[in-house]
Amino acid sequence: MADIDFDGGWLHIVRQVKYVRSRLVFGLSKTDRDRRVPLPGTVARALQAHLDRFPPVHVTLPWEDPASAETQTHALVLTTTRDGALRRTTFDKVAWRPAVRAAGMVSSRSTGMHALRHFYASALLDAGESIKALASYLGHTDPGFTLRVYTHLMPSSEERTRQAIDNLFPDLVAEEGDAL
Repeated sequence: MADIDFDGGWLHIVRQVKYVRSRLVFGLSKTDRDRRVPLPGTVARALQAHLDRFPPVHVTLPWEDPASAETQTHALVLTTTRDGALRRTTFDKVAWRPAVRAAGMVSSRSTGMHALRHFYASALLDAGESIKALASYLGHTDPGFTLRVYTHLMPSSEERTRQAIDNLFPDLVAEEGDAL
């Protein structure tokens, strides 16, 4: 699993499984370039536990064009019960939507797989991650696009501004009710 760097804490996004003309193929990501995303320890441990229980399966598919003779073989973490590449719609139908319902939520567009991107983005923004870094992790070529899409998720800056300046002058911060 060369795409997962457990020791360094990185996930390398270098390809995806696409659905082209009714067939699955390997291909470049939507932006046609690879990227690295930090792999948190909690996620790495859960992923390693999954891989220990369900080892990756080597799958061979055409590259980009279903009619192409050029094929590539890659180890996939999620596969069908017949050890084939998994369509995202199949995963959504047999795994994601049932899990959403089991969690007591209504299955809708707002609870779909794409909502994970928004959850990830909001968690990073809330923790103070920069728009430039978030854009890179999400595969956006323009941080301005990321800002326009996720600006409503950014935490309020007024209290952070007050706290930042108060932290610079801790001796001047009066106890509540005290006059300086």
